[in-house]
Amino acid sequence: MPTRCQALTKTRIVDLSDDKSIYGVKMLADLGADTVRPEPTEGDPLRQRGPFDNKSGESLWYAYFASSRRHFSVNEASSASLYELNALLSCADICFLGRENPLAAHVNIDAARISNPKLVVVDVSPFGSSGPWADFKAPDLVAGALGGSVGVTGDEYTPPLKLFGELNFTISGSYAAAAALAGLHHAENTGQGQCIEVPVHECIASSLEHVFMWYYYHQYFPNARAQALERRGSLHWTNLYVVMPTKDGRMMITPAPNMDAQLAWLVEEGAFQDLLDPKYEDPAQRRDYFARLMQVIREWVAEQPSEELFFNAQERHAPYGWVQDIAQVSQNPQLEARSWWQSTTIAAREFKGPGVPFQFSKTPAQVNDEEWLSSDDSGVPETLGWET
Repeated sequence: MPTRCQALTKTRIVDLSDDKSIYGVKMLADLGADTVRPEPTEGDPLRQRGPFDNKSGESLWYAYFASSRRHFSVNEASSASLYELNALLSCADICFLGRENPLAAHVNIDAARISNPKLVVVDVSPFGSSGPWADFKAPDLVAGALGGSVGVTGDEYTPPLKLFGELNFTISGSYAAAAALAGLHHAENTGQGQCIEVPVHECIASSLEHVFMWYYYHQYFPNARAQALERRGSLHWTNLYVVMPTKDGRMMITPAPNMDAQLAWLVEEGAFQDLLDPKYEDPAQRRDYFARLMQVIREWVAEQPSEELFFNAQERHAPYGWVQDIAQVSQNPQLEARSWWQSTTIAAREFKGPGVPFQFSKTPAQVNDEEWLSSDDSGVPETLGWET
């Protein structure tokens, strides 16, 4: 592992992440980084997350998020075992840390950076190491609520909604991966590593660009009713990106970027109603025109089958988005054509699962099965082939 020339084949990662950054480690491991994830003798607590394989009982969640890694056991009560854990940091390029990983408290980062000046440490925590909330915990729901992502979900007449799965931690994991690569680039060019803090709180807030834009500049928007953008379900703040019901499903609809082309399509379909009224040529009526346009589109879309509408939109370069459930996505012909689905072996059984979200032409990514290393609390770097 890795099995072929990949982008990060020569990169060594010690993975002491928790759920807040494990996705970021996965991204780098699938790109070929030689990634080792030490586990306590009683097992990685993240292996207890469902869903589980109904035959072996193994965590399918863990198999996905901990893909492409090598594992070995660390006895937290053994000084020899902890010595071997710390010895890995002297040979590594990157170390991911998560506060809820039980082994993170047993590594001496200061000593590791002295013995290995190029080491890049990516410390992912709920709120960072400073500030009034530095010691607070935040599972995904709390992270989304305090970071702002939950507050803008749901309609104004419903409670806020938790994002699907653990999307907040997928965001923080992606930021952590980017930070690690930036640190690696710096270390390779200067010979100096660094400690990089990635607070989940800041990752979530920084992903809400449109919310903060509204907060700071709401006085410039004629449809602003308050300084804070109210919850509006799928509705974009411009009111021009809306999920609408179709004849047999739902579709994300927008007339952008070419309003004239959208109008021409409605004219072609005989569904334009009063949109050609000369009054809408008055610039002062543009806001009313857009509102009327979306109303007319909604009535038209309600009579259209989803699949036919989607492909017709594609032919016209209209960026409609067909809203599909998980079962439909699993049969998506675009993903199949690009070989996105990849096989993973779990407890001697082969599963088809999600692949990697990028394609490199010369150093391709690949999801690899996990590998267990036997360890007698000695020579772990040598067993890994990480001798300095």
